[in-house]
Amino acid sequence: MDGAGGPGEGPAQEALQSLSRRLQVQEKEMELVKAALAEALRLLRLQAPPTSLQDSGRIAPPRDSSPAAPPGLPPSCSPSVVSRGTQTETEVETEPSPGTPGLSNGPPAPQGSSEEPSGTQSEGGGSSSSGTGSPGGIGSPSILRLVQTPQRADSVRRNSSSSPSERPRQKLSRKAASSANLLLRSGSTESRGGKDPLSSPGGPGSRRSNYNLEGISVKMFLRGRPITMYIPSGIRSLEELPSGPPPETLSLDWVYGYRGRDSRSNLFVLRSGEVVYFIACVVVLYRPGGGPGGPGGGGQRHYRGHTDCVRCLAVHPDGVRVASGQTAGVDKDGKPLQPVVHVWDSETLLKLQEIGLGAFERGVGALAFSVVDQGAFLCVVDDSNEHMLSVWDCSRGAKLAEIKSTNDSVLAVGFSPRDSSCIVTSGKSHVHFWNWSGGVGVPGNGALTRKQGVFGKYKKPKFIPCFVFLPDGDILTGDSEGNILTWGRSLSDSKTPGRGGAKETYGIVAQAHAHEGSIFALCLRRDGTVLSGGGRDRRLVQWGPGLVALQEAEIPEHFGAVRAIAEGPGSELLVGTTKNALLRGDLAQGFSPVIQGHTDELWGLCTHPFQNRFLTCGHDRQLCLWDGESHALAWSIDLKETGLCADFHPSGAVVAVGLNTGRWLVLDTETREIVSDITDGNEQLSVVRYSPDGVYLAIGSHDNMIYIYSVSSDGAKSSRFGRCVGHSSFITHLDWSKDGNFIMSNSGDYEILYWDVAGGCKLLRNRYESRDREWATYTCVLGFHVYGVWPDGSDGTDINSLCRSHNERVVAVADDFCKVHLFQYPCARAKAPSLVYGGHGSHVTSVRFTHDDSHLISLGGKDASIFQWRVLGAGGSGLAPATPSRTPSLSPASSLDV
Repeated sequence: MDGAGGPGEGPAQEALQSLSRRLQVQEKEMELVKAALAEALRLLRLQAPPTSLQDSGRIAPPRDSSPAAPPGLPPSCSPSVVSRGTQTETEVETEPSPGTPGLSNGPPAPQGSSEEPSGTQSEGGGSSSSGTGSPGGIGSPSILRLVQTPQRADSVRRNSSSSPSERPRQKLSRKAASSANLLLRSGSTESRGGKDPLSSPGGPGSRRSNYNLEGISVKMFLRGRPITMYIPSGIRSLEELPSGPPPETLSLDWVYGYRGRDSRSNLFVLRSGEVVYFIACVVVLYRPGGGPGGPGGGGQRHYRGHTDCVRCLAVHPDGVRVASGQTAGVDKDGKPLQPVVHVWDSETLLKLQEIGLGAFERGVGALAFSVVDQGAFLCVVDDSNEHMLSVWDCSRGAKLAEIKSTNDSVLAVGFSPRDSSCIVTSGKSHVHFWNWSGGVGVPGNGALTRKQGVFGKYKKPKFIPCFVFLPDGDILTGDSEGNILTWGRSLSDSKTPGRGGAKETYGIVAQAHAHEGSIFALCLRRDGTVLSGGGRDRRLVQWGPGLVALQEAEIPEHFGAVRAIAEGPGSELLVGTTKNALLRGDLAQGFSPVIQGHTDELWGLCTHPFQNRFLTCGHDRQLCLWDGESHALAWSIDLKETGLCADFHPSGAVVAVGLNTGRWLVLDTETREIVSDITDGNEQLSVVRYSPDGVYLAIGSHDNMIYIYSVSSDGAKSSRFGRCVGHSSFITHLDWSKDGNFIMSNSGDYEILYWDVAGGCKLLRNRYESRDREWATYTCVLGFHVYGVWPDGSDGTDINSLCRSHNERVVAVADDFCKVHLFQYPCARAKAPSLVYGGHGSHVTSVRFTHDDSHLISLGGKDASIFQWRVLGAGGSGLAPATPSRTPSLSPASSLDV
């Protein structure tokens, strides 16, 4: 197939031909259904009491006779293994069973092809084509399974003009025998346009037949749509397939990224020297340098007790305990996950206290421990409309005071290091000084009173994102105008508005213009100097007494603006940026990145064919190559467009990247140069995949087509080979066979199609013949080998990505509920159990195993996180779940995290 159709009549002609083919397919399908239904009715009459259509002395076949499989096909399986989703296929029993849900009125269609008992003459005098059998059909094999309904057996089919009983019997028997031969003959099982009657779309008045060859196929339903999958011939019974969770487990090895784009209070240094920050639902404890990653790589530990995204941090004065607040969310069933604060031990990673469950709205926006009383109290500001300010007893988890703060955003909160009765908050157009009467030595609840900071002759800024307490008791604030204001204590004027009547208040005593644009961070150093970080100018400035500038450095533009500053050992500084990077260095020598990440939603992921490297891309238009051993970014380039998918050539020399405009690129992985730039259609590309021998490149598009290109040996040159045309919705996933000649593909309307690429990109209409084909990769989310990963009641979008390990022992799944699952492979049993791993704060968009199956990489969607999981073999050390979770009942992460 050329596939390079012109803009004229070529596409129109192809569309007309495609419609014509589909019409012919549907006509053949209807004839087949009518014939098989007639045969089903005839067999029902044979089993009924003697009537005018039966000889009174003829014996009906016993109902408990075991059906035999046709030659070359596996033996029949128990009907229970053919049930899935909302419908179940059952054998006819003594009592009538209800009709199959979802089918139209009238008698049900047969559940499989029928073969007339051998030796039995058909009603028209013809005989069946099977071998010898007992006379009269007693005990003769049949693969027909019927679903009997309370309706009359000879009721009229909705789309038929007359009842089958009114037709000439000779014509009926010929059609019945013909339908049986058609269904049993090799090469014609899928003679209906490559689709089952179950999955063939039809108009509002069409009726979908319900065939199933018992023991030959299984069926599942997504959004009420049946999907038929054929059982490989080597599997005699589904009962012999593995049924438990896999012996392998996952342990979180590394988290790439840092949430600096839209959060504050997110970077601190612990007493142990570890740097603590967060991304998604994970709080990361990073040990700079000397770790398993080598110089600059460091090591990581992770606190994973949260069930939704972490938004803020506070470190206890002892440098060991940490408080982290999470946002509100919902679980897979739509039940709310309430915001809460966890107080935990950074040495053991054990949760010590859970504070405020049910007391906060939307999320926790800011946190602060008291200082003068050894961190006995915790101040919390939530994200409700009133931004409730509350004070809590850390040891008991009890609320001591609460008050409505302001309707404006609150960005920072802190206790005075000299007096726990003094609390400061700042945010949109305000600085508030709070007096807490339940401070030092005052038991029980106390009152909170507020005095508003007055700017007087100074311009009132739009935002005050940060502040810091000086050793002499003064306060410095950084604002959106780039100014640092010094607030000093003064005696309270009785005319000054405020409810507190405090003896002292704060007023502005000095102002210094420090940055162009907003000041995002202030940090008090051990030597008493202050560091300020600017937004627009990306400068980091050190200030001495009197706000005299001592030294400064500029952060490179591609890292973004300064978001947070923390002081490390000696002169070392840690800087978090708005482009989700964590930098390490000092003002004299400059800064280099130790943690980097994406800044927007991620979708594209592929792993290197023989190195521990992987590549990611997403909505931030960055294409990044990561080194999984050093845990570092090898390189990144700007794609100028959104990258959605990628795949390495088997040589590893080049990588193909699909974009959201129908354009795809091939880049040299060493020089990063673009060696090919081609556009296919004008819709987004969802999958690109090289054949295992590197001869072909398949590109799945949202225009419902798969474009095939011939590729040179080095992967640098590509030429159009053809197009795979036949899907009725956008392409979602595809895989190549091990011989590199065939493709299996999934689409947005849950089709499973097979293609002969080497034979001219032809659609294989007989899907049954592909049941034993071996696949080089398995990333299609629909297929016999993986249908057990789907939860009951799924709407078809619950699973975003799937990947089989190279050793074909496990399959990893990325779902829409922030979880990564690990199943045994093949996973061909309904409601298969899995190991479930949390940590992502958004839908997980992709999972891939590294070349040696030592690690699994998973991508968070909107949380822009990348998790690298270590795969532990059976009996290996590491974290393992106490009890495996079953797929259909995904619980909140608190009960699933392992």
